Amino acid sequence: MNWKFWKKPAKEKKPKSFIREWYDSIVFAVIAATLLRWSVAEAFVIPTPSMENSLLVGDYLFVSKFHYGSRTPRTPLQIPLTHQKIWGTEIPSYLDWIQLPSYRFPGLREVRRGEPVVFNVPKDLTDPTERPIDLKTYLVKRCVGVHGDKLEIKDKQVFINGEAMINPVGMKFSYLVMAKDEIHKRHLHSFGLDSDDYSYLGRTADSKSAAYNMLLTLEQVEKIKSTSFIVSIEVNTSLNDTPDPKLFPSLKSAVWTANNYGPLFIPEKGVKMIVNDSTLNVYGEIIRLYEGHKNVMIKNGKLIIEGKSVSEYVFNQNYYFMMGDNRDNSLDSRYWGFVPEDHILGKPLFIWMSIDGEADLLHKIRWSRLLNLIS
Repeated sequence: MNWKFWKKPAKEKKPKSFIREWYDSIVFAVIAATLLRWSVAEAFVIPTPSMENSLLVGDYLFVSKFHYGSRTPRTPLQIPLTHQKIWGTEIPSYLDWIQLPSYRFPGLREVRRGEPVVFNVPKDLTDPTERPIDLKTYLVKRCVGVHGDKLEIKDKQVFINGEAMINPVGMKFSYLVMAKDEIHKRHLHSFGLDSDDYSYLGRTADSKSAAYNMLLTLEQVEKIKSTSFIVSIEVNTSLNDTPDPKLFPSLKSAVWTANNYGPLFIPEKGVKMIVNDSTLNVYGEIIRLYEGHKNVMIKNGKLIIEGKSVSEYVFNQNYYFMMGDNRDNSLDSRYWGFVPEDHILGKPLFIWMSIDGEADLLHKIRWSRLLNLIS
């Protein structure tokens, strides 16, 4: 006799179908990858030559987010594992209908002067599309100045608080190179140059020499000097040595150049600024856009916040000054200004893959760069 007749018989669990198992596995993998990408590390590829020769186009990096502290997402309505656009299309991968306040978890340390940093560019000069902070274009540059520093560039040399900064080994500058004849591509490749590193300027008036503009490291300069078909090589002093209306801040663009720039104070949290025409021309934009105020007006040399005119202003966050190692071929803080701390994403740790887009099939992978630490 069944003494447990009041209990319903247990239903047999049907085994999951092959499709359901795959679906569950994919969902779990996407969720796990999204959480890791947000909180721990993310992979990036170098798209432009602005950091050569320290970082090359085609270098794939792992970027640590816990070094400076992971940021909580601002834009929750986006397709997982995308940034700005759906893969292979021009369709936006997000909706900005909801914007959350963003917080940064405690990190191992702050950004240090002299190290490469990945960040969201505050003002994208190549793409004017307005996007939320966490969906702005990612860049990697070297931090040459931290909050509280006074930065100045004299004849291409960066000075911080009056002292010359130690230049990175792979830093490049522009050189005018004269050769006996046009240089064959195999020779240019043997110098470690790709199509982004040189341009043919034509022949001299007497047709005795061929002129090139080349972006070179000191090591490449010495290698080219020792070549028999090179007539001369010298620093291209004319490049970036004239006032440029694109320079930041616009107030100084008629006086400063990319090679002779500053002095400029980098804002620091808690520092008090006297409000006048001069200071607002330099710092007014970051107060209006990045300091967290809802209603800011700058009019007739006055700063008006939430309807009240202020004569002194105290900065709410730290800022940084970023530059590319390829100094004569880099759009950086000299052009778009300071990087706010809430735009900082992470520290690049090492190169996990490097692909040379101009090499033949057998030499596509730059094996010598794999697992190289980034400094």
